[in-house]
Amino acid sequence: MERLFKLFYECTGVSTDTRNISADSLFVALKGEHFNGNTFAIAAIENGAKYAIVDEIAYANNHTIFYVEDALSYLQQLAHYHRLKFSIPVIGITGSNGKTSSKELIHAVLSKKYHSLCTIGNLNNHIGVPLTLLRLTESHEIAIIEMGANKPGDIAELCAIAHPTHGIITNIGKAHLEGFKDFQGVLATKTELYASIQQNSGILFACMDDDVLMNACKKYPLPLITYGSSTKALIVGELSHLDPFVHFSWHNHAYHSPVLHTQLVGKYNFNNFLAAVAFGNIFEVSFEQLNEAIEGYIPQNNRSQVTKTENNTLIIDCYNANPSSMKSALESFHEIQGVEKLAILGDMLELGNESLSEHQLIINYCKENKIPFLTVGPIFKQLNAEGFENQESFRAHASNIKINHTMILLKGSRGIALEKLIDLF
Repeated sequence: MERLFKLFYECTGVSTDTRNISADSLFVALKGEHFNGNTFAIAAIENGAKYAIVDEIAYANNHTIFYVEDALSYLQQLAHYHRLKFSIPVIGITGSNGKTSSKELIHAVLSKKYHSLCTIGNLNNHIGVPLTLLRLTESHEIAIIEMGANKPGDIAELCAIAHPTHGIITNIGKAHLEGFKDFQGVLATKTELYASIQQNSGILFACMDDDVLMNACKKYPLPLITYGSSTKALIVGELSHLDPFVHFSWHNHAYHSPVLHTQLVGKYNFNNFLAAVAFGNIFEVSFEQLNEAIEGYIPQNNRSQVTKTENNTLIIDCYNANPSSMKSALESFHEIQGVEKLAILGDMLELGNESLSEHQLIINYCKENKIPFLTVGPIFKQLNAEGFENQESFRAHASNIKINHTMILLKGSRGIALEKLIDLF
């Protein structure tokens, strides 16, 4: 296998999609539910790839196209082989909520001092993590790897590829319950990151305000860097106010920051900011550069974005949703004062047997706290007769929905596509 690994070093990078072939790249033929990459191997070479890896021998020519038993396994083993050539810090980030925002913020802070590699978007699975690691070059000084999971063992698998030296779990919540079955399943899988860090004699980062995580850390005798509102934490944060952007300050034993004015909304992002501060401190980014990175970060991809239209102010957080993140978003929304508000809530997907009960809890929270809301999606529709079956149905009735001078929260799972409603407001 090592002979085939070395093909990578004759190439400019790795591709798995013939629509985006880089010149002289290595094409790896992956299979999916509705496609077979092997059938595109010849096209990949014709489009500029230098070599291709296939796992169906009929497509191999042993000249430019080479056969392996399992192309995905080859990709993962190649990434592991490549990663071990580097002695730089590798930061593993996972969690039920906030891992992408934390990853982006940590990257923003560390990039002030280091040339850092970072997961692009949310390429955080068994394919995305290898592809990220294979972007490592000798110029990189730190790698920041986001790790997602939707079933037991996923994080252990990704850690076996990435060998993280530093690790953070943003939180443990009710996400992907369809695969995990229950909260304990989520906890066991996420803390596989801690076990991996222990094997690598690394460093853990955790929010001191989170009893679940602090208890989990006790099982791993490693250096622990803490952050949170607790005065016992190494990095102590103080939330100033929400408008809806987060304004906060932080201090350690030697420094107290001014109030930082961020461009992210939601109280739930407060700890994500503090996590980035904690990493900045440990990696000795100057306080001035750290604060500059925090205030300069602008969210993208429909994550905690604020858009002001001619008529309304939109809080767009519709990239993903689960009960924990939905509740956090609504709690933060509830705290904003002095404005008319409306929550437009989309279904939370992949909750298995807990789906209806978790959606009912969200409806109950809105009613108890007098948050005006509309729902979009077939699950909410079962519980809220006035809700809309999908965003198309919402759009069809848009002429009957007059909303002006209102702060609107759009929160739902990616599959509900609430972003398609933005132009209505």
